[in-house]
Amino acid sequence: MSNQFNVNVFDYRKKIIISVFVLTALIFLIQLFHIQLLDHSYKASASSNITRHITKYPARGLIYDRNQNLLVYNDPYYDLMVTPGQVANIDTLEFCELLGIDKETFIRRITSAREFAVHLPSVFEKQLSNEEYAVLKEVLYKYPGFFVQPRTLRRYSKPVAAHIFGYVAEVDSETVRLDPYYRPRDYIGISGLEKSYETVLRGSKGLRIITVDALGRDMGSFKDGRYDVAAKPGTDLYLSLDAELQEYGEKLMQNKRGSIVAIEPSTGEILALVTSPSYDPNLLVGRKRSQNFRSLQRDTLRPLFNRALMAHYPPGSVFKVISGLIGLHEGVVSTNSKYSCPGFYRAGGITVQCRYHPSPVDIYGTIKHSCNTASSIIFRSTIEKPGFSNIQESFNNWRSHVSSFGLGKRFNSDLPYELPGIIATSDYYDNIYGTRGWRALTILSLGIGQGEIGTTPIQLANVAASIANNGYYYTPHIVKAVGSIDNPIEKHSEKNYTSIDSTHFAVMKKAMIQVAEEGTARFSRIPDIQVAGKTGTVQNPHGENHSAYIAYGPADDPQIAVCVIIENAGYGSTWAAPTASLIIEKYLTGEVKRTWHENRILNANFLKPFPEED
Repeated sequence: MSNQFNVNVFDYRKKIIISVFVLTALIFLIQLFHIQLLDHSYKASASSNITRHITKYPARGLIYDRNQNLLVYNDPYYDLMVTPGQVANIDTLEFCELLGIDKETFIRRITSAREFAVHLPSVFEKQLSNEEYAVLKEVLYKYPGFFVQPRTLRRYSKPVAAHIFGYVAEVDSETVRLDPYYRPRDYIGISGLEKSYETVLRGSKGLRIITVDALGRDMGSFKDGRYDVAAKPGTDLYLSLDAELQEYGEKLMQNKRGSIVAIEPSTGEILALVTSPSYDPNLLVGRKRSQNFRSLQRDTLRPLFNRALMAHYPPGSVFKVISGLIGLHEGVVSTNSKYSCPGFYRAGGITVQCRYHPSPVDIYGTIKHSCNTASSIIFRSTIEKPGFSNIQESFNNWRSHVSSFGLGKRFNSDLPYELPGIIATSDYYDNIYGTRGWRALTILSLGIGQGEIGTTPIQLANVAASIANNGYYYTPHIVKAVGSIDNPIEKHSEKNYTSIDSTHFAVMKKAMIQVAEEGTARFSRIPDIQVAGKTGTVQNPHGENHSAYIAYGPADDPQIAVCVIIENAGYGSTWAAPTASLIIEKYLTGEVKRTWHENRILNANFLKPFPEED
């Protein structure tokens, strides 16, 4: 009995021991299955010990001007990368001296890299130059875990057109989250053409897999490059910009606050887009980009602000050409109309002052002498024209005409961050005065380009182009072709017609020629080139008036339309008109012979810093 009991106990224990071994083996098998087939982290870690995946960043597309002069290109630079799990037994002091950093910085960066990922590379030092890389690569084998990633930086052949080109910077986390193309450390266009043509300029990334030894040294392509992917360079842009004219315009606007916009009327192509003060685009490139950007942000002259697209100005007397065209179209004025001007216009307790000039004036004299009296009468007659049921209907008709010139709305072309300007609506006046509380005299200042109206320089240049074209315009744009100069873009080739009958433009063009030949802009005549223009002196409640002028030339074959606004400079005839005439002369003849005019503009200084903001 005892022997039988011992045998049973022995068998029982044997089964338990066998079960434990089987269970243990099963657990190991399950874990091995999980590691090998389901969990790739170990595989990635092991693989990273023998191979390295290097992103091949494409060169961004180049940018040329209308004459195929290279304006924006790429320079190579190098990011020093680190894989923390591979860093071991290095001479930290020597390494820090090599990079020009202290030991605390080294420790902080290594710690940050470890927190990011022990077995994945991250940036240790950004944007090493060719010279720095040449020194580093000779001794890099001494520092396992470190390697170099080639990149490119934007460079500019001329220190001009910063607001046109824009700049690139590292993507933010939100962009990475929303767009699968981008990864941390990638670069993206932030403003200007770099932003609006980002998908064209950026190209597509490639991949290189290399084999490395225990010290992290490059031992050549993995599997002879079988799994490598070539990077595709970005596509080049060809601009309508005339780089020489742009450079000259920026030179003229030194020590001034304002803008110059020049457009080719027959295409809508932007020839120059100057905003002043500006900055050298090379400042926002390289390791000092952030520091320089902060300095530009703090500058009280606001060089980052794109006045050509974003600054709102009352158009002043420049607007009289639109107001006059609306009056001609609505039939409230004709070439036979005469207006007496005693030096002011007074009605209903409102007085509008006017400078002395010959009187009476017809529609030509109204524009030539910039008569406030006649312009006020024409505007009032337009708003009070019989046939409308109320002031709102009449005003909306007038406002629709104004909007047809491109005012009060964005062109939505190829330059980002454009603002629409301001043209008050009838609802705006209803909210202030009530539906029956306002009339033509209430808004009389609109007739001379003041009051509740704000325009941008590019809009006013487009007005000049519209008149040059007898009542239509092409959407202003700055990219002429993509990929090749022989591959022009077509999306801006549609004509945008104003609501004014084309027959009336001959009257306004004749009046504008008189402005430039014998009127308020006569001192800015260009020998042998007939120009059509209109001066404006823009009232400014915050200081000296702004000087404004629009023009196009030659008058009989318009090739360039220009708007110039110089803030706090006074009369349009004194500063904006001669500046515009120099731009026209430079573009049409290739040189400026009126050196007295040129030196006068170049030596003028109207800069006063904005007060510091609290």
